[in-house]
Amino acid sequence: MRFLLTSILSLLICISISAESTYSTDPDIHYSSKNDDYSRKRLSLDVHHDRNVKDMPVIVWFHGGGLTGGNKFVPAELTERGYVVVAPNYRLIPEVDVEQCIDDAAEAVAWTFRNIEKYGGDPSKIFVTGHSAGGYLTSMIGLDKKWLDKYGIDADSIAGLIPYSGQVITHFSDRKSKGIGELTPYVDDHAPLFHVRKDCPPYIIITGDAEQELYGRYEENLYMWRMMKLAGHPDVKIYKLDGYNHGDMAAPAHHILRNEISRILSDRKKNQ
Repeated sequence: MRFLLTSILSLLICISISAESTYSTDPDIHYSSKNDDYSRKRLSLDVHHDRNVKDMPVIVWFHGGGLTGGNKFVPAELTERGYVVVAPNYRLIPEVDVEQCIDDAAEAVAWTFRNIEKYGGDPSKIFVTGHSAGGYLTSMIGLDKKWLDKYGIDADSIAGLIPYSGQVITHFSDRKSKGIGELTPYVDDHAPLFHVRKDCPPYIIITGDAEQELYGRYEENLYMWRMMKLAGHPDVKIYKLDGYNHGDMAAPAHHILRNEISRILSDRKKNQ
């Protein structure tokens, strides 16, 4: 009987050890060369990865908050799913202006290209995404190539751009700093819509319900989708999540993100 109990206990220990997750999150990695006090406080990122797997697809996830608030986090729906997830912070308005927010996002993505192999990620499979302000930053650094060019990275090396409910006209926080109202449409070179082009990476737009979204967020993204189509982009889509408002749409959007990553990588393999 004692031998049987010992054997059962040993088996349970082995099962427990084998079931232990090999994922971990490395927090607060500084990614920037900027060295003022605010930058040192703000410009870090977290990396969620599997310690035992190599060549994994990579998701760079930018948080929302209107460019004036918010903090980095790894969405629960993306953890232990077969990805390396990079979650950066960036500086915020009014301490900086919109161009510095975009520059921080570009620097975080450049860091990812240069360092992600150390965390089991494949630099040829980097997808950039984010919610709201994070979606805006996703589009800006993916469409206007100057931001990543500054850091020696070709924006077209990104495997896919998948913004969640991001502004594509000039961001409302940027408009506010110019004295332009939240309901006044405005497009300048700080607007993703200004940088429509047919040769950017796959561009997958996700929004919430047209009647429940923030301001006209669905309609402006629908126009963005149409302009990308007319420009001749071969892989642009838009998803509208009926019944979900601006904040709620992020959770179901993660399912679309995962499916689109699989599709894009599958299409790439077929075309090689």
